[in-house]
Amino acid sequence: MKLAPLRVQHWFIFAGVAVIFFSWGAWLMRGSQTLEPLAWLQKWQTEIFNPLAADQLSLMRLSSEVEDDGELWLQPRLDGSRLLYRSELQADDQVWSVEARIALSNDELVSLMAAAGVDEKGEEQPLSAQLVRQLGHYEVVYLSLKPLDAVTTEQIISSVGQPKLRLELKEGGQALVYPSLGLTVHTLDDDVDLLFAVPQRMLTP
Repeated sequence: MKLAPLRVQHWFIFAGVAVIFFSWGAWLMRGSQTLEPLAWLQKWQTEIFNPLAADQLSLMRLSSEVEDDGELWLQPRLDGSRLLYRSELQADDQVWSVEARIALSNDELVSLMAAAGVDEKGEEQPLSAQLVRQLGHYEVVYLSLKPLDAVTTEQIISSVGQPKLRLELKEGGQALVYPSLGLTVHTLDDDVDLLFAVPQRMLTP
C-alpha cells in the first residue's frame, strides 16, 4: 500500500527532470540562432566606411548610396561654420537619417556664406540642389546615421562583427568602437542610437 505514493513521487521527479532538459535545450537553440546581417550595412562597410576610414570618401560617392541626392545645408556657428549634407537611407525595411560634414576650407565657407547672405549668428539654410553635384568632389569629414526605426545592437554586430572596444558613456549606454572602420556605434540598452564614422586616424593613436 505504500508503493503508490512512491511511484507518484518518482513520476514527479522524472517530469521535473524532463522539463529542465527541455528548457535547457530551448535556451541552447535560442543562443545558437544568429540574426541575419543587414545587407545594406555590409555594402556600406565596403562602399562608404572603408573609403571614409582612408580619407577618400567624396560627397558624390556618398550621395550615390542614398535614395535621393539629398540636400546641402549651411550651418552658421560662432565656433566655425559648417557645410552639411543631409538625406535619408531606406534599406532592409529600415529608415536612417544621414548627415555628413563636407570638407570646405575657411575661405570657401566664408565665400559661401556671403553668397547665401548669412553670418555666423544666422539660421541654418538649405542650398541649391545643384550644389550637391558641383561640390561632389569634396571629401566627407565625418558621417552620422541615426535610425528612425528600432534597430538592435545585435543586428549591427551580426553585420560588422564584434567591436574592438566597448566604452561606457556618461549619458548612459555604450559606445562600440571599430577602429579599422573608423566607426563608433552608440547604443542605449539593446538598441542603436547612432552610427558615427570618421577617418581611421581619428580613432587610432
